[in-house]
Amino acid sequence: MARGNWSLNSLRWEVAAPFDGCEALGRSLRVHPLVAQILHNRGLDDPVAAGEFLDPKLTDLHDPELLSGAVHAAELIAKAVSAGRKIVIYGDYDVDGITGTAILHAILRMVGANVDYYVPHRLEEGYGLNSEAVDKLISDGAELMVTVDCGVSAVQPVARAIGAGLEVIITDHHSVGDELPPAAVIVHPSLPGGEYPNADLAGAGVAFKLAWQVARTICGSNRVDDEMRQFLLDATCFAALGTIADVVPLLGENRVLATYGLSGLKGSEHIGLRALLESAGLTGEKLDAYHVGFVLGPRLNAAGRMGHARLAIEMLTGASAERSREIAQYLDEQNTERRKVQDEITAQAVEMIESKGLHSSDRRAIVVGNEKWHGGVIGIVASRLVGLYGRPAIVVSLGDDVSRGSGRSIDGFDMHTALTSCAEHLEGFGGHAMAAGVTLDRNKFAVFAEAFVHYASSHISDEQMTPVLKIDATAELADLSYDTVHNLLKMAPFGRGNAAPIVLVKGCRVLTGPKRIGRSGTTISITLGQDGASMRGVGFGMGDLAEALVGVNSVDVAFEPQLNTFRGSTTVQAMLRDVRWE
Repeated sequence: MARGNWSLNSLRWEVAAPFDGCEALGRSLRVHPLVAQILHNRGLDDPVAAGEFLDPKLTDLHDPELLSGAVHAAELIAKAVSAGRKIVIYGDYDVDGITGTAILHAILRMVGANVDYYVPHRLEEGYGLNSEAVDKLISDGAELMVTVDCGVSAVQPVARAIGAGLEVIITDHHSVGDELPPAAVIVHPSLPGGEYPNADLAGAGVAFKLAWQVARTICGSNRVDDEMRQFLLDATCFAALGTIADVVPLLGENRVLATYGLSGLKGSEHIGLRALLESAGLTGEKLDAYHVGFVLGPRLNAAGRMGHARLAIEMLTGASAERSREIAQYLDEQNTERRKVQDEITAQAVEMIESKGLHSSDRRAIVVGNEKWHGGVIGIVASRLVGLYGRPAIVVSLGDDVSRGSGRSIDGFDMHTALTSCAEHLEGFGGHAMAAGVTLDRNKFAVFAEAFVHYASSHISDEQMTPVLKIDATAELADLSYDTVHNLLKMAPFGRGNAAPIVLVKGCRVLTGPKRIGRSGTTISITLGQDGASMRGVGFGMGDLAEALVGVNSVDVAFEPQLNTFRGSTTVQAMLRDVRWE
């Protein structure tokens, strides 16, 4: 690897402008000015707003009565419960849908409802509400259907259900099309004409708010009884899983749900959640967004990706301890198989892209397909391709009758809008700005691919094509004391809309290393020094630096400050994101 102004992935560094009010804001909050700078970068200049951000409270949650359709839906559900009508919760097969379904199923069981759930098979039925499933539910005696994390674009299936006498309540958060389904009521955070303060509520968040309103309606008061209150507190664990896994912005009440849900997971008495944590080796551990996104979420998703999501819902809706452990172990095994399959497909997709030049500069999106690709993992493969090529990607599992695809986007490019422009080539599609699913006739794959690439190529700028590393502040190693980093970590959980803080320290001396560590040797360890201060840095996937930095004495490093505890001692550690030197 050649030396000289080297950057790990040819990243463009974008350093936030210094904030003149850092000192004053820092004094108000009793934090280091570096923390104040990063709060400013998140739009939190006001001491009150910044203080609320660092110390989120459940009282910051918006009243569910503000959520479009929630009051009416709760009244309809309460009447159905009272009349003993059969209620079916129709949930999506991802983590957001699974956890939202678990929330509504639990509260309806609490109040004695005749309730069941249904989740479509990802490969056989595809995303969302389908007419065949509606017919089956009706034949099984369903009288009220409540969707979770799906349905807002299912105009025809809902019309079919209503025509057959099935009452329908839609709860969803996906993008709203030109025509709404003719449901009895739609519960949605961003319906036209609605005034809900958080348009980015996840599907599980919508289900949580509806459950809250159902509890109020059943109790006959805005103040619920102690049993219902405890249920809602416990339900934040499920809402947190869905919110974080669905990659909605972790701001406002999403941040509140994520924070309280994560803190509650560690000590949860829920049999299914305990089995899930045990299978992942996380029993008793302090959990953060990483554990949801990369450890727990993939296990729950594995059920729907490799088989049927109904198993995951069974684990979270009343299975015995023995059965929950059995399911959790199965999900662990399925997740291992999922990783193997997705790695194989990713390698095949990359070979296809490279050999056909599908990543050329004039093609600002990637669409690839193959009849042998497992439809359950193509969304993950699409995410990997976005990371590798820095442009939107759609991966399609080609079928004889129906082909299904999954797409992921980049910041500033609305996937749903792009698909709308290509709708004439699709059987159906749904999703939001950053992720979407499509169904199409195999014979139209090529024309759809070209139409989507053409749209992207005319709407994505040169600047958007260059991967950016957003750096919050320039600092000195000495600034990053234990107390400062501890306060920085109060900004967690990190995710979309609230990225983990990244700082830039220039002119660090290479004291020791870097050396390769770990079984694969792709991780490096390095000790950095500056003006008497020193810090260990760790870089995953940076193994080549071990040779590239031989003879280099001074580097500029961009990293996430973290606290690392080893053998009872906690120190500040730099999680490297990029390294440069002259």
